[in-house]
Amino acid sequence: DDRRKSLAFRNKERARHEKVMNELKGLAKEQETESLWAKWSGENDAKEYVKKLEEERRKSLQFRNEEGKRHREIDAENHCKEIEEMHEDENLRADDWRDIQEYRKACSDRDRASLCFRRKEANLQRLEEDEERQRQEEIEEKNRKLEDAARSDVKAYIEDCKRRRRMSLANRAKEKRRHAKWERDQAELEQQRRHRETRNRALDRRYVELAKQKELARIAMDAIRHAGCSFNVNPFAAMLD
Repeated sequence: DDRRKSLAFRNKERARHEKVMNELKGLAKEQETESLWAKWSGENDAKEYVKKLEEERRKSLQFRNEEGKRHREIDAENHCKEIEEMHEDENLRADDWRDIQEYRKACSDRDRASLCFRRKEANLQRLEEDEERQRQEEIEEKNRKLEDAARSDVKAYIEDCKRRRRMSLANRAKEKRRHAKWERDQAELEQQRRHRETRNRALDRRYVELAKQKELARIAMDAIRHAGCSFNVNPFAAMLD
């Protein structure tokens, strides 16, 4: 039984394995087929791309040939135009040369005709320059005299300012000495006034003291006169009270 079961299990496993292997082989064939299709498709695309590139290259060559032909035609036209322009330039230069020669001749005639006039103008200009130089010299001489007078005035003004400053300093010194003497005199007067006040206060006290003494003496004399000659009564009792 065990052997039969084992054989049956192995047969079953072999059958399952063969099924799996067949499925894998089928998948591999499918993948290979897809790869071949993809390869054939890529080759076709490559052929189409190469064909497209060749077509574009052919068109590009054709366009460049046409452009080259057009440029050659344009260059030929430009060359013809340049030749025509050079010819016109030669004609213009020839005309200009004739005009220049005629202008030089006219200038020479005009210069010869105006030479006398320019000489007269030069003489007149020299005379005007001499007159202007003389006038400038006179103006400069007047300016120098004015400057000298101005310097003298400034110098006199400076001397006057110095003199007034010295006088001002002397007056201020004199005023300062007078003010100092006045302050000293005021101080002496103030000292004398205080001395007098002190002396007067002392005299006032002395006079008050003497007046008090005289009043006391008068009271004592009055007491003596009114009290008689009795010595039992103190005649100075009123003063002592």
